[in-house]
Parts: sequence; structure tokens; C-alpha cells
Amino acid sequence: MKIGIDKIGFYTPHLYVDMNKLAVSRNVEPEKFTIGIGQEKMAIPPLTQDAVSLAANAALKILDDDDKEKIDFVIFGTESGIDHSKSAAVYVHQLLGLKPQARAIELKQACYGATAGIQMAKGHIALHPGSKVLVLGSDIARYGLNTSGEATQGAGAVALLISADPKIMVLEEHNAYMTADIMDFWRPIYADKAFVDGKFSNEQYIAFFNNVWRQYKEKTGLELQDYEAICYHLPYTKMGKKALRTILDEGTVVDQERIMANYQISTAYNRVVGNIYTGSLYLSLLSLLEQKENLEAGSRIGLYSYGSGAVGEFFSGILQPNYRKHLQIDQHTKLFSERTEVTVPEYEAIFEETLPTNDRKVELEIDQDPATICFAGITDNKRQYINKSAK
Repeated sequence: MKIGIDKIGFYTPHLYVDMNKLAVSRNVEPEKFTIGIGQEKMAIPPLTQDAVSLAANAALKILDDDDKEKIDFVIFGTESGIDHSKSAAVYVHQLLGLKPQARAIELKQACYGATAGIQMAKGHIALHPGSKVLVLGSDIARYGLNTSGEATQGAGAVALLISADPKIMVLEEHNAYMTADIMDFWRPIYADKAFVDGKFSNEQYIAFFNNVWRQYKEKTGLELQDYEAICYHLPYTKMGKKALRTILDEGTVVDQERIMANYQISTAYNRVVGNIYTGSLYLSLLSLLEQKENLEAGSRIGLYSYGSGAVGEFFSGILQPNYRKHLQIDQHTKLFSERTEVTVPEYEAIFEETLPTNDRKVELEIDQDPATICFAGITDNKRQYINKSAK
């Protein structure tokens, strides 16, 4: 049975800050941000967008009535969860109007959560071929103002519909993965910003990649020459390139040029959004599929997922005939073109906005947010969401 990605949706907030201007305000050479880490813009979430609303907006435009009838599992990968008990998936399930005969759960393992969801979805579809699974990767990356990680923040969500006989990509049988208990990035329950050992995390990202790449080759017999492209989890777009360079000498000059050129294309969306944790790998894949117009059906795409703490996985997929007809290219182009740039002081003010922790009722100004689905506030300690299209 062929199982894989049937549809892909994406959403990012309508606000962003220019990385050149942020660099100047931080007394840093702009090239350190735009070339050194490879970021051009950074998405800024207003208080009216959280992991739930971002994910719901990402899924909203890709699901039709048939999908909603067949979805019986919603899996939400995030490290920006909004409740220690209730899963973010339950909120999204309701906001999208999915049928009640469905499971809904939240998964957590740093940036690996959505990949874990996809692998779980494959098993579910194998047992229930007529069903579909909605996998969500949604996060807001926060390190703090004037910190070493500030330039690698971002916000957004990717929604993937997993099914049998998928229209976009069939996921191949084999996987290679590993786990090790390390402290390269973490966020304790009491902290609203992440802690990171940047140098160590970079080293582990590459070491995990080399390990799972070697495992995958041993399991499958595939080599670099067998891939049209390899997409990476991208906490910042230069990170994937560092890992990719460690294996380029395994291919011919032609292989190296193809893989590197396609890598650059795969970073296009990430460069103007920033880090979205669980969704970053799949935003990279989406960028490749939508921005590379002559990427042929039948091409094999490698996928490297990494979640600090740490879990790494390598797997691959085969593009299906006419896959481009099932992408949301115009919608995503419009999403990017309609964003609004904010100044650095405006970005700082938005970043510092927080919800009160001792008020039972909070109302937010959702009219200023063009998103269809917004976080509207709190009533009796219960989060309130609005789907404007349902009015």
C-alpha cells in the first residue's frame, strides 16, 4: 500500500521584521544575519496568534468535505503548547469542524514532533486504509530580545494530510533514527523562552545526521546519486547546509551541483519566516515543491528531521504524477505578499506583550489580525478562539 502526503498547507503571521534592520539595531553587521545564518525576514506573531490558531489556519484551506469526513485522527506536534493537559489537537479539531468520531492528541519532542506524527499516521493508515490523518507542526520560536538566539526566532505552522494513494508524495518504507539524552536546547516548564547551547546543538545536529544517513544507506542501498534533493529541519537556513556539506563528496560533481542547488531552493520560505520548530522541515519541503517548477514526478526527496534533546530521523519520499496540481502555490504566494513589515521598536513591543496570569477574562483585538482563525482571549481561564468564516 502506498501511504504519504496527500495535501500540504502552511500559515505564518501577517507581521515580520527585516533582518537587516534588526542587525543594525543590535550593532551587528547585517551579513551576520543574512549570510552567516541565512535569514532575511522573521515572522512576528501578534498576541492573537498562538500554536493552535496558526495550525488551524494552515489546515483550513486544504481540507474539503470529503477530507473532513475521512479524517479520524488529528496529531499535533508542537513545543509551544498552550495547556499542560488538554491537547492543542482538540482545539483544532473543533475549529475545523471535523467529525467527532476521531482521535486527537499532542506530541512533544522538540522539533521532531511532527515527524513522529507522520510515522504514527502511516501506521494508522496501514490499519485503516480508508481513513485520513491530519498532522500538524506549529510553533512560535522565542529566545528573547538581544539574545544570541534572537535572530533564529519565527512563527508558523504546516498542516499535512496523510492518506493512502497520496497525491503529492509517497513515503518510502525505510526509516533510520536515533535518540540520545543531551542538553543542547530545552525549555523548562517555568520558562517562557528557550535555553540553548548553540555550538553544542550545531555539532549534535550534524552528528545525528551523519549517523542516520549512514544507517539509511545501509538499510536501503541508496546513495547520494539516488536523490534529487535533501530537505532539512532548518532552525536557520545555514544549518542544513553545514550538514549537507559533510556528505557531498559521496557524489559526482553533477550530484553535488544538483543537491546543493535544490537545497538553496528548499530554504526560500524558511529564509523569510524564520524558525518554526516542528514545521521547519516541512516548510523546507514545501518551498522546494512550490519554488522548483521543473522538479519531476518520480524524484526521490530525502528528509532529515532533528529535535533537540535529542531525536534524529532520516526518511524519503517519491513525488507523484501531477503533484504540482495539488499544491497551494497561489495561496502561499498571496500570504507572503500581503504581510506587513514592522519596525524594530514595534517588533520589540509586540514581543513583550503577554497575557495576564491572574485575570479570568481577557479580550483581544482580533479585528487587527487578518487571519481567519484567531485567539480571541480568555474567559474563566478558558482560551477562546474565533473562526471568522463561521460567523
